[in-house]
Amino acid sequence: MNYVQLYQAIQDYSETTESTFVSNIPLFVIEAENRIYNSVQLASLRKNVMGTLTSGNPYLTLPIDWKSNFSLAVIDSSGNYNYLLNKDVNYLRAAFPNPSQTGIPTHYALFGSSYGTTSTAINTMVLMLGPTPDQAYSMEMHYFYYPPTIVQGRINNAAQNGMSITNGGSLYAAGNYNEVPLIYNSNSIGSGTGATASFTVNSSGVVSGFTLNDGGSFYTAGDILTANSSNLGGQGSGLTLTVNSVSNSTGTSWVGENYDPVLFYGAMREAVLFQRQEQDIVKYYEDKFQEALAQIKRLGDGLDRGDAYRDGQTIIKVKS
Repeated sequence: MNYVQLYQAIQDYSETTESTFVSNIPLFVIEAENRIYNSVQLASLRKNVMGTLTSGNPYLTLPIDWKSNFSLAVIDSSGNYNYLLNKDVNYLRAAFPNPSQTGIPTHYALFGSSYGTTSTAINTMVLMLGPTPDQAYSMEMHYFYYPPTIVQGRINNAAQNGMSITNGGSLYAAGNYNEVPLIYNSNSIGSGTGATASFTVNSSGVVSGFTLNDGGSFYTAGDILTANSSNLGGQGSGLTLTVNSVSNSTGTSWVGENYDPVLFYGAMREAVLFQRQEQDIVKYYEDKFQEALAQIKRLGDGLDRGDAYRDGQTIIKVKS
């Protein structure tokens, strides 16, 4: 099931095409995905990354899509893998109280987000290493990540250069404007919907900056967007924004391709909650979601972690 099919199925099962409901379908899907990915660890959602530590720097910046660690190894000059032990920050502070104490790291701890600056993109997480690396060791990390949502054509955020101002316009009322709906420029046609942004208009009446609040869905790179002047102080014109990149232009995902019931019933559960349906309807979809979740957990937390030699094959007893 791809996103177009899921999008249509949610409307069909809910028996509504009401605009507010439809505009929230991406939210229903993303909420369902978050519940799935926090309930089961699928082997297909592991990542492996190689990198290099910085000599004299006790911190290691984690990938943007990092959610939790499976392992971290430092590779010495002989090619030997040395797996680090995961400890609490307090342990590392006590065991290695002096950051100038260097050597091959043996321990690590989740330190928090973006040390040393308040302006890093997407709240980058870092690990603390102990002791501080005495040279630029190679490292290998296995980690769990959230894959891109199945929602098709969401505008990427500013850190990924998803959208840029191509013309700040003129004569807008100075100020800050939040949750402004984005619409297509009169010279542009597209199928994207649902994107919103917060804008800053400077004292010269020019839109000087923005923050993407919601990437919407069904946008494509090259779309030209703008905003109604009524949402930017009631005056001004000329603002144009160009969509540079979107996530998941095909609208597919591992869950959608391999076990779509868990995604569909999870999204429907969110949809009927949004509609304030009767409790028996909500319970029905919650039960169907939990049933599907149990089946995918059997795969992710069970079958993916064993084999027939070690665990034996599943055998259902039958009467002779």
